Amino acid sequence: MARWEDVAETDEAKDRNFVTALARGLELLRCFRFDEIELTNTDFAERTKLPKATISRLTYTLCKLDYLVADTRTGTYRLNSGVLQLGFGVLAGMDIARRARDELRGLCVGPNPYVTVAMGEQHRFDVIYVASESSQEDVTLTARIGSRLPLFFSAIGRSILVAMTEEDREALFLKAQEYDPDMARSARKSFAAAQTEYQADGYCRSYGDWRADVNGISVPVFSLGGRRIYGMNIGGPSFHVKTKQLENYYAPRLIAAAKRLSTLRQD
Repeated sequence: MARWEDVAETDEAKDRNFVTALARGLELLRCFRFDEIELTNTDFAERTKLPKATISRLTYTLCKLDYLVADTRTGTYRLNSGVLQLGFGVLAGMDIARRARDELRGLCVGPNPYVTVAMGEQHRFDVIYVASESSQEDVTLTARIGSRLPLFFSAIGRSILVAMTEEDREALFLKAQEYDPDMARSARKSFAAAQTEYQADGYCRSYGDWRADVNGISVPVFSLGGRRIYGMNIGGPSFHVKTKQLENYYAPRLIAAAKRLSTLRQD
């Protein structure tokens, strides 16, 4: 199975404008996973498959630029404030995340105190949350800004896929084919089901597909004249958030909220 980075470098190999060193530096910053605070050069090397000598130069440079901070006692690195500034810059530029806040909060107000509502945008084979609201109950689905869900197998990912142009969607499937043929076959099958659901009901489902204990539905949201596509989902633990309630009560409200947020007319 190829890595996304390998596939990307193959695509860009003949592009004279592609800066490999910059791409590798950004890949290092992406190595940090949820709830990870520190990584070593060995961790970076294992996750990027780059030589340790290259990793050392990259971490040194990223420390100089304040994107990483080194702990010389332990030989570890953690993300520094420079990355935080980039993240806030991205979120500040997403007017839709600000406009979505009231809609997300409104969807949380209802008969079920265990629901979580979020918006996300596609990145590679994931969806990254850019806004979220949860009930105050202890047993809810954790949905923090920056959390990742699988693009092909979550409700929010499926809703983004059905709203993409055929050209953009096919490009993703072809890249998935290079990355993992088995995943690509499952992805196409998942999309076909999602497309049928969306055409019939106006939303996409994921009942135990992403996680066995999670039920969720999602719809696409368009922004900036349709040039950017987001997904907006609502769901929660399957033992508290039942499918009938999602479809009968929350789905019409979710669809209406998405139409209010979208700047592209949806027919």
